[in-house]
Amino acid sequence: MIPVAPSPTQAIRWRAVLVGLALSIAICALTPYNNSYLHGTPLGGGHFPLAPFFITVWLTVFAALIRRFSGLSLLTGRELLVIWIFTVMASGIAYTGLARTFFINLTAPFHFATVGNRWAEALQPLLPGALYPGDGEAVRQLYDGLPGGREMGWGEVFSSMPWAAWVAPLLMWGLFILLCYFVMVCFVNLLARQWVNNERMNLPLLRVPLLMEEAFDEGRLGGFLLDRYLLTGLLVPVFIHTINGLHFYFPVWPQIPTLILAGEYFPQYGLFSGFYKLKIYLYPAFIGFAFLASRQISFSFWFFFILGGLLYGLLGVIGYSVPAAALGVTFGPTLAQPEETQMVGAYGVFFLFILWLARRHLMEAIKDAVTFRSRKRGERTEWFSVRASFWGAVLGWIAILVWLAWAGMNPFAAFLLTGAFFMVMIVASRVICQGGIAYFTLTAAPLDGLIAFFGPGFFSQVGLLLAAVVQKVLFLDLRESLMPSLFHAGSLSQPVKNKKVFLGGMGLVLVTSVAVSFGAMLMLCYKFGIRELQMDWASRTVTTVYANIQTLVETPHVASHWMFTFAIVGAVVMTGLVLCYHRFYWWPIHPIGYLTTYSSAMRILWFSFFVGWFCNTLCMRYGGVGLFKRLRLFFVGLIIGDFLMGGAWAVIGWFSDASYLVLPD
Repeated sequence: MIPVAPSPTQAIRWRAVLVGLALSIAICALTPYNNSYLHGTPLGGGHFPLAPFFITVWLTVFAALIRRFSGLSLLTGRELLVIWIFTVMASGIAYTGLARTFFINLTAPFHFATVGNRWAEALQPLLPGALYPGDGEAVRQLYDGLPGGREMGWGEVFSSMPWAAWVAPLLMWGLFILLCYFVMVCFVNLLARQWVNNERMNLPLLRVPLLMEEAFDEGRLGGFLLDRYLLTGLLVPVFIHTINGLHFYFPVWPQIPTLILAGEYFPQYGLFSGFYKLKIYLYPAFIGFAFLASRQISFSFWFFFILGGLLYGLLGVIGYSVPAAALGVTFGPTLAQPEETQMVGAYGVFFLFILWLARRHLMEAIKDAVTFRSRKRGERTEWFSVRASFWGAVLGWIAILVWLAWAGMNPFAAFLLTGAFFMVMIVASRVICQGGIAYFTLTAAPLDGLIAFFGPGFFSQVGLLLAAVVQKVLFLDLRESLMPSLFHAGSLSQPVKNKKVFLGGMGLVLVTSVAVSFGAMLMLCYKFGIRELQMDWASRTVTTVYANIQTLVETPHVASHWMFTFAIVGAVVMTGLVLCYHRFYWWPIHPIGYLTTYSSAMRILWFSFFVGWFCNTLCMRYGGVGLFKRLRLFFVGLIIGDFLMGGAWAVIGWFSDASYLVLPD
């Protein structure tokens, strides 16, 4: 299936860019307060975030009503899509994609330093001064809040904050972050044509917005939203979350279980011990995304999750249980068992497969760049020329290397580190965009791969610290990462005629979102203090990073041979999967399923992908394409209903002490 593409001559007006920018600023300003202080339903939370879609649905309905009763065309369907994708980008930057852990990252080695952990002696001398606030009182107030901060207005908090301690770190880190975003934009500009046009890649997360805005442009939005299949699907999550939301606030009300603890049905030891903690989550929206994805991919996701659990039990049965201690010191977000480091090798091989599929396209792009040849304007689907994107990526990457070298990292180590960062981002973007995974997390970190193959001695002490901190800032917590949204934006903007307007708007949104997110999070912390906010996960994960750095700095050791061994196993398995997928048209398994085997996201979503795959398979087998076109609206209804209910309960949560969560937290 190919994303719906209206006429390739559509233009967007600056009014759409300004609306998207204004909504992005609002999301960035409100998200830290909502998520961290109110403990409300996350306004983002993934690669199909709640607030942007909730706003876009009602904005589309409002624009349709205005057009119906006044004849005014405030916005076109394509402009509504532009607004949506701009707010999607902003929602990730506003929280887990950047702001959630950023300030804890910069202050943890000072605030959490104790006589016992000896961070003052082991870590603080290694910290580049310009990247960290040097004022101890400014750090203390960040965690405790300004004196009388709770009673201050937001303007007074802003004027009372110790800005002098933060100006230099924010400027230096802001430069690094925007350089990374610029390189991502260039890479996406190079690859989007290959993925969307040449490979005809399905983009399941775009299906619902595209269908909705296509109906809006054709003047049949009412018929689309009132379709009997769509309404039936929409009523399912509305019913479930109405009942469960009332139960949340009034416990005497009955509840519909959406979580089944299935682990009790499996033994703690033996072949099925990998399922001892199995959970079955019921999320209608993710069932809808799974139905809209390719059957081969949906099947592969849940198939490899089951296979990974069986592998864990099988190793135990044959007496080949590898202790978790064999991992050594790692920086992976969910890495728990040595066999999970298969993903290190698997990511590397799949990245080479992506390059191999795009070899002709990339060679043509390099030829254009080196020979300074420009494509004819009618042929261009990119935001800007291939030549500019190639040299932009090269120069931007060099600027990042200069930044890291200035901070104290060896240039060669910096080159390999940033190469690993961007490689993992491209592979993860492929998994998210092609697989329709709105909620995705890494297993092993890029730094784990380098340590597995080169050992921690490859980095200097300052280089190791900087590598881990930089990774935590942008390249580890990929639940709301920017690059997948950029690929989606690349697809949505292909039919846009005036791409410079789109590109300029996107640049404004990125720069403004970083600035507003930083300001909003800083003001929130200084008003209430991090101690009073829901920041336990951020504090725990950041302090773990610094504790691991200290361990490697004080007691250097060789890389675990188990990590290296399983990384090679992962590379071999992925090579076999790629060869079979490419050579045999009947091969039923897609390689990207293997990449999610041990992801914490799949522990939540595996059952949704199983149900979506099963329904899709039955539909195509017994009803064919005709039934699929009708029935898909039922699953579109599941998605719209889940997100509308999530938004409704989020609004209610603003006026209550707690918030009922519709989607994964």
